[in-house]
Amino acid sequence: MTASPAHIVIVTGPSGAGRSTAINALEDLGFEAIDNMPLRLLPRLLKGAPPDRPLALGIDARTRDFGAAELLAAYDGLRADPAYEIDLIYLDCEPGTLLRRYSETRRRHPLAPDADPADGIALEREMLAPLRDRADVLIDTTTLSVHDTRARIEHVYAPGSGARMAIQLTSFSYRRGVPQAADMVFDCRFLRNPHWDETLRPEDGRAAPVQDYIAEDARFAAFRDQIADMLGLLLPAFREEGKSHLTVAFGCTGGKHRSVAMAEITGQNLAEQGWQVSIRHRDVDNDRDRTARQQTPRKPGEATKP
Repeated sequence: MTASPAHIVIVTGPSGAGRSTAINALEDLGFEAIDNMPLRLLPRLLKGAPPDRPLALGIDARTRDFGAAELLAAYDGLRADPAYEIDLIYLDCEPGTLLRRYSETRRRHPLAPDADPADGIALEREMLAPLRDRADVLIDTTTLSVHDTRARIEHVYAPGSGARMAIQLTSFSYRRGVPQAADMVFDCRFLRNPHWDETLRPEDGRAAPVQDYIAEDARFAAFRDQIADMLGLLLPAFREEGKSHLTVAFGCTGGKHRSVAMAEITGQNLAEQGWQVSIRHRDVDNDRDRTARQQTPRKPGEATKP
């Protein structure tokens, strides 16, 4: 009989976003938890017989030899090995909320111990961006309490929960490439484009007027319904096969209107059916973060980063 793959969960994200809470929740669920483990020790940890219980590894920017590229290389290596089932969990949080959390706890940011925590937050988010793009499970803790964060982890990983599979819906721009971790991709570029309406151009696909504009396309309803039918057929089958996560991506030209709207509409439909859904708008979020960094006030004499 072939042995089941060893389950490894890598937990990362910016400091203050809830990574420790997630690690503790996984440990309570029976995972062997190792926090702040240097990447260079990972091959030694996995040498020999596979672990007899699932592993939860906390790895973030505080680790001595940390690098996003190095962590992704290790993740890809494990993903290609049939002896392992690997998940990358990313705990995210909006910069303003992270800054408030640091202010409340009066802690120093590990990447800016002698400077404004806002500087460390911006630097860390930029450093971790490639990991956020590749995450299998993305949990935004901006509006979550510690208990809510634990509940999200338990919903995905609790044994026998019956709802272990987490679904991530991602919107993206074809100009910037298809998400590498996508299991299914839907091209929305044939739909009516709000970009050509000057009143809608500044908005994104989360806005009701944008969704209404796209819905006026004669092909929209059939496209929406066929996606719903396909997912209704495939999701239970994937869950029965033991798949822990599924990434469904929606693409359009700019990654701002049609793909965002379809991800939102599909996500609402799946959530109403009881599926565990997270939605991420890759290029809208990245553009927002880039704008926020450019608008961050600089200290007198400090050079602006390109």
